[in-house]
Amino acid sequence: MSISPIMDKVLAKLQRTDIPVLTPGDNVRVHVKIKEGDKERLQAFEGTVIAINNGPQGTFTVRKVSFGHGVERIFPRNSKVLDKVEVLRSGKVRRAKLFYLRDLKGKAARLREAE
Repeated sequence: MSISPIMDKVLAKLQRTDIPVLTPGDNVRVHVKIKEGDKERLQAFEGTVIAINNGPQGTFTVRKVSFGHGVERIFPRNSKVLDKVEVLRSGKVRRAKLFYLRDLKGKAARLREAE
């Protein structure tokens, strides 16, 4: 007896369906639940998706420039910390990993809009 069908059923129940399909180059706003003491609030993290790791425990990496410094966060796709993910615009890219954006600054780091 194979364990694969059982694992597939378990993982299908754990997958979140409210998160949109993301592609590298998408400009997204991720609403993250922040816990401060006994209070909980939402904080938005807005940036460009530079990497996606698929699989049962998939993640996506979002990069933004804040006060002149590049900030990257890796979000687990099925995390309960994620409240909402909005796709603001899609960029036209020809690579799966956009790590070259780390070396670019200002207007050079812009991506062309996808149709």
